[in-house]
Order: sequence, then C-alpha cells, then structure tokens
Amino acid sequence: MQKVPTLIVKDKIFLEHDPGFGHPESPNRLIAIYERLNDKDLKGFFEVIKPRLAKKDELLWNHDGSYVERIEVTKGLSHYQLDPDTATSERSWEAACFAVGGVFEAIDAIFSGSYRNGFALVRPPGHHAERDRAMGFCLFNNVALGAHYLINKKGCKRVLIVDWDLHHGNGTQHSFYDRSDVLYFSTHQYPYYPGTGAIREAGSGKGEGFTVNCPLSPGVGDIGFAAIFNLLLEPIALEYRPEFILVSAGFDIYKDDPLGGMNVTKDGFLYLSWKLSQIARDVCDGRILFCLEGGYNLTGLKEGVVSVITAISENFDKNQEKISKRLKKSDIKSKELTDVLIFHRQFWSSLKE
Repeated sequence: MQKVPTLIVKDKIFLEHDPGFGHPESPNRLIAIYERLNDKDLKGFFEVIKPRLAKKDELLWNHDGSYVERIEVTKGLSHYQLDPDTATSERSWEAACFAVGGVFEAIDAIFSGSYRNGFALVRPPGHHAERDRAMGFCLFNNVALGAHYLINKKGCKRVLIVDWDLHHGNGTQHSFYDRSDVLYFSTHQYPYYPGTGAIREAGSGKGEGFTVNCPLSPGVGDIGFAAIFNLLLEPIALEYRPEFILVSAGFDIYKDDPLGGMNVTKDGFLYLSWKLSQIARDVCDGRILFCLEGGYNLTGLKEGVVSVITAISENFDKNQEKISKRLKKSDIKSKELTDVLIFHRQFWSSLKE
C-alpha cells in the first residue's frame, strides 16, 4: 500500500509581511524554515502546495466587517501600527489573506485523499487575533477560520484545536467559547501575555467543558508536555472523537526561545506531533493540519518544524522510536497539572479513572 504524502503550504508571499526593523515576528523566521526544507535529509518527506486568497466573506466567519476593512486599508502602506505589538507593511493584507487561504487549501487537499496530513508554514500568525482586534503579532485568526471552514464547507460536527504555543490563544478561545462543535485545548505559560487561559476558563452555555486550558509555570520541558498529552489530551480527544484536528504550532516553547521559558527540545516536538498524529489516526482517518504560530529562535524553529514533519510523515529511525517510547511513560507529577485533571473530570468521563 502506497504511503500518502504529507503536504506543506509554502509561498514567497508570506515573506512580504514585515512588522518593522527589530520586530521578533520577522520574515527571517520563515526564511530559515524554508531554507531548511531544501536540505537533502528531508527529500521525499513532503510535497509543497500553493495557497489561495481567502475571500472577504470567508474572513467574516470569524471577524467583524469593520475590522476586515481596517486591515484592508493598510494595503500599500509602508507601515501601519495596529497596536503596540502588531503592525503591517505594504503587502501584509495580501499575506494575511493568503495565510488563511493556505489553511483552506490544505484542508481541501487532505479531504481529497491526496494527502494524509500537513503543515501550513504561513505568516502572519493568528491565534491572538480577536473578532474585532489585531494583537500579539496576529491579523486574522488562521486556525479559527480553518475550523469555520471545516464546519461550513466540509460539514464537520466536531473539530479539535490543539494550541501548544507559549502564549494562550485568546482569539481562538473566544471564537468558540459557547460552542461544542469546536474543542479548544491549550497549553501555555501562565500568568503571561495575553493574561487569559486560567483553568476555570472552560467555556459557557453549550460550550461548557469544550475549552481546556493547561496554564503552566516556566520550565515545563519534554517530560511535562508529554505527560499532558498522554494523560489529559489523549483521553479527552478519544472521547470527543473529532473529525479533523488543527494544531496551533508555536515553537516559542523551545528551550532557547528569547520570549519563553518552557525548555522543550526537538525531541519534545517530535513526540508531541507523533502523539497528535496517532490520535488523528484513531479518530479521524489521520486528518491533521499543523499551522505555524510563534517561535523566535531560528534554531528552535528549524528543529521544531523538522521534528513535526518527520513525525507526521512517518520517517522514523530507531533513535526517534526510542524517544517516543521514553516519553510515552511520562506521568503528571506537578500540582498544577493535577489540578487541571481534577477540574475537567466533571466534563469528561475518560478522566475519572
């Protein structure tokens, strides 16, 4: 049986968004990743597909019309400051629309059966973008719009979003806080920017229990993240049984990231993505799409992205299998993780054992 390839969304348009000199969310982030993808050791691991432009009416699934217009009027301006952290350049509007459309194109390609899974290597990032506000380097919420696309165009009734970025995805959480057709699961340093993501932020109304926040102190490394995925995420995901998994993949949890303190290595990224791909195999025929969020150490970005691609494209060697076996045994030892488990037992029967 022929192996179904992994897709990568990649395009020069994403290098055109430039928030300004010295800004951490620089085009150099993606340049480093794209250059690494050309190395011989990754040959045959993936196939590249091109993004498309998202339409305005598609952006309105998650954003106010007046906000979309505010971003559009920045088109052609050399610099426009949206908030203290977030700015646009001449082609940022176009790059942001292609970033969203790249997620849509990847979803279509995966549903067509041509690809099992993929990684949308796009920018600007998205998980901080609110319905009516740009923040945290983000313009449009790429992953949230991907979930809307799955529901509105693919007929999905249950979508899982996993967000392992250093910072809590406030915009994604708020997009689905009162809904049960999207389960939002986030690990993040806390308290930290943007200040949201406490344990008791668990959804409201029909969405109660469908937001799962794991606020973490600095220093949680490979073992801690593996334990969260083994003992909290996996049981919930298997109980929820999503039809598609979207991942906000932020590499600012890397051990040397200048903005973070989470101490995750390339081994950790390999295991987390392998675990998610296994969950996807169990519940939704392997359908999973990773989307680039943060990450500001170029070595961490390159190592992290390669680890994800290696894991989901099933190009394992014996050393990587040893990593998986070691982290499979990770257990929750810290009180803050135990508190999350105990709190969410009221919503998920799989956590009661």
